[in-house]
Amino acid sequence: MAQRVQSLDRALDLIEALAGADELGVSELAAQTGLVPSTAHRLLATLVARGYAAQNPVTGRYLLGYKLLELTSGLQDRMARLRTAARPHLEAIQKETGETTNLCVLEGRNVVYVDSVSGTRSVRLFTDIGHAIPAHTSGAGKALLAWQDPAEVDALLGGVTLSASTPRTLTTLEALQEDLARIRRRGYATDNEEHELGVGCVATPILDRTGSPLAAISVSGPTTRILHADTADTAGLLREHAEQVAAALGT
Repeated sequence: MAQRVQSLDRALDLIEALAGADELGVSELAAQTGLVPSTAHRLLATLVARGYAAQNPVTGRYLLGYKLLELTSGLQDRMARLRTAARPHLEAIQKETGETTNLCVLEGRNVVYVDSVSGTRSVRLFTDIGHAIPAHTSGAGKALLAWQDPAEVDALLGGVTLSASTPRTLTTLEALQEDLARIRRRGYATDNEEHELGVGCVATPILDRTGSPLAAISVSGPTTRILHADTADTAGLLREHAEQVAAALGT
């Protein structure tokens, strides 16, 4: 695993603390981040100079700077474009299957739900947009990992503990890599109660022209309705729509 830079870690801790409040003083920030006040003050001075934090001239307290908004505007534009291209396909899949349909992206070791269309059946799942879960526990996460270079997956997850959400979760890198190889061969991923007991998922990636994953589309619901003899047909439906989303994005 690559060595972490302590000063950068500390600066990011300060930014994350500021993101959770309107304004904070140096002592409050130091307490929340475990830093001594003098170190927090020194790092804050750098963050203010670079625009990542700002200091209220009246109270002397700190808040997030507009530089972060500038940096995230490009990400917001890309995410809006992805959601716009995928939304009609999520709705079409939900209409055909009756199940909850999700759009997910990979963020570090987690998969994040960026859009969802709730199912219409009496027992159905509801997804919180912005919710993140460990990628190795979910169908969408495994679909995104499967089309990464195995060396990248090893660098991302090697040397870390793969947490078990249920007794079915794959908790070793070797077992996960074997599953990812199977996923690539058959063209879709499944989650057989690996994140939540009683819940199954089928997912396929949205690939760019180079074959790299941009996002994943998944269908989730009670295991007995999701994982059965017709699972491959559901995966084919997802793959067809994923290809159309990629085409609409021009990737």
